[in-house]
Amino acid sequence: MNVQNDQTRPLISIITPSYNSETYLPDAIRSVQAQTYTNWEMIITDDCSTDNTIIVIQPFLDDERIKLIQLSENSGPGVARNTSIEAANGRYLAFLDADDQWLPEKLEKQSRFMQEEQVAFSFTPYKKVKKDGTDTGTIVRAPERIEYKQLLKQNVIGCLTVMLDREMIGEVKMNPMRTRQDFALWLSLCRRGWPAYGLQEVLAKYRVVDHSISSNKITMAKNNWRMYRDVEQLSVPRSLWYFFHYVTLSLKKYLAK
Repeated sequence: MNVQNDQTRPLISIITPSYNSETYLPDAIRSVQAQTYTNWEMIITDDCSTDNTIIVIQPFLDDERIKLIQLSENSGPGVARNTSIEAANGRYLAFLDADDQWLPEKLEKQSRFMQEEQVAFSFTPYKKVKKDGTDTGTIVRAPERIEYKQLLKQNVIGCLTVMLDREMIGEVKMNPMRTRQDFALWLSLCRRGWPAYGLQEVLAKYRVVDHSISSNKITMAKNNWRMYRDVEQLSVPRSLWYFFHYVTLSLKKYLAK
């Protein structure tokens, strides 16, 4: 399929890591193809899948905007995302994991918001859906603005909703660690003086998958502690301060369900 793009608008590069994603990746790709904003490229980096992921991707490669990169060894989503970022040609970067989806006006509305408000780093609320794609009834809200110290207390930024303006920010690179590399990038950007701005409209769907790393609360807590100490290199007292807030806010969110 040869798509005539709207070349008068900036190119948006969609960053998608993939690993054993044969079940859900086609839905993610179709949600991108359904976008009202057509000047995009989707760069899928496969992290040595052992299922039929590569096979199910093949028909979509007829769309010249979709590109596939295959890693030679399994390296984790941080390396996969960085590989896609390095191959990206767009002014804007948008992130979509293989099991998530966007609503049709996501790129249109978010890019317009960023241009009109002169925003370099934006995100949106999103809804959670079950494995079969049906709604859970849960919407994860987005504050209008968040800065570094607030973000340390709780990561309220959904990776599937983020868009970055490389023309304003400069080089974008994720920490190659296997977990929480997206959170590390958001913290790095905020620490460098780029606060995140929330567009107040649900524009994405996050699929709750049982085996996902984020579904294990104890693992999440351990990873947050490592983020404070190893990545952000906070002192033990400061780490304990932010970890207390993290646990408290997580408990409030759990009890509110």
